[in-house]
Amino acid sequence: MPTSAPGSERGPVRQAARGFTLIELILVVAIIAIASSLASLALRDPAEARLEREAERLVALLEGMRAESRTLGLALRWQPLPARVDGADFRFLGLPPGMKPPPQAWLDQPAPEVRITRFDARGSQSPGQVLLGPEPIIGAQRIELRLDAQGIVVASDGLGPFRIESHGASR
Repeated sequence: MPTSAPGSERGPVRQAARGFTLIELILVVAIIAIASSLASLALRDPAEARLEREAERLVALLEGMRAESRTLGLALRWQPLPARVDGADFRFLGLPPGMKPPPQAWLDQPAPEVRITRFDARGSQSPGQVLLGPEPIIGAQRIELRLDAQGIVVASDGLGPFRIESHGASR
């Protein structure tokens, strides 16, 4: 007859396991850390995403109008407006009468701050409008878009197409 005295049991009695082992806890913490890091990488700064979308759209507009300028043989220019005028944030100058103008507003508001740098034949900077043609070589041009602390540069060396050149977060 078993008693409560040690050694009176008939065989090994196992107690029910309680709690978690250290390995199980480490695995759970590692899985949570990996999941949270992936989630934080997937979330982008909304200003950066908006600015990148605007830059990609601007590249497409500039290249489309550059091709149009060469086709028509007209000197077309792109000019940002300091304040929204009649729903437009920028405009294309030199379009022939009767031609439907391309989009002239940023997709999102507030509009990004725009700085233009054009380099003339002597290499000096001349801010203002961006020349799009009609000549195949238009000179190096750079457009810097800024929104909050984010910045992005759209540029052309004058021979190649406009492209997104760099991203930056400093002001």
